[in-house]
Amino acid sequence: MDTDDAQLVLRESEFAQFRELIYRIAGISLADSKKPLVAGRLHKRLRHHGLGSYAEYFKLITQRDDELQTAVDLLTTNETHFFREEKHFHFLRDRVLAEHPKGRTFRVWSAASSSGQEAYSLAMLLADTLGERPWEVFGSDISTRVLDQARSGQYRMAQAHEIPQPYLRAYCLKGVGRQEGTFIMDPGIRNRVSFRQINLNERLPDVGVFDVIFLRNVLIYFQNETKRAVVSRLIERLRPGGYFVVGHSESLNGVVAGLDPVVASVYRKP
Repeated sequence: MDTDDAQLVLRESEFAQFRELIYRIAGISLADSKKPLVAGRLHKRLRHHGLGSYAEYFKLITQRDDELQTAVDLLTTNETHFFREEKHFHFLRDRVLAEHPKGRTFRVWSAASSSGQEAYSLAMLLADTLGERPWEVFGSDISTRVLDQARSGQYRMAQAHEIPQPYLRAYCLKGVGRQEGTFIMDPGIRNRVSFRQINLNERLPDVGVFDVIFLRNVLIYFQNETKRAVVSRLIERLRPGGYFVVGHSESLNGVVAGLDPVVASVYRKP
């Protein structure tokens, strides 16, 4: 069917279908205000498949797992930056790493890593602070598309200003030729960071235990029941004495027991 853009209006009933689907799969609650976002992000997929309505596209994703994953990727990707909410990185360096036992591998999980900026920010800080001492960064996300970018470790040069200059010089390589206008994380950093697709709204795979788990600016999209379930799953993967970090605008007060507040948006497992 030829697509007439003038007819591509996301109806309330169609929006309700996509909203229920994303909630069921990812636990994410899309507010009414997100309707234009849903329409905008899915519009290109309708044009790609030559479909004339969002209802037709919804039928398609119920029949094709690959297109369902594409839709999930588009509707769950969130904005991220290098060294976002930098106070958390200062806390990690000055408090957490300072008290970490020297003989044990330090493990940190970026549990909603998106395209990898948070994970690589953590890796640069650990490389600078711990040096040759053992450490590793694990990143996960529900979106396969952003994880592909994260694994590449390549970003637009416009994002370089978010990285402290000493880190930029030590751990980032400027693109030349066809790669001009981008930079890539140094292989020594990329090799210490791994990524895996994980849906936090489902039973977690065996990924070991961690000294710190970052779950920042994600809980705001969950209803309380989902928040409790997701945080409870993650706490099981946190080492006793480990730290759980949420976004500055988020709180675990009244959400889950088993974590003690340390400073704003940082909690510790007894």
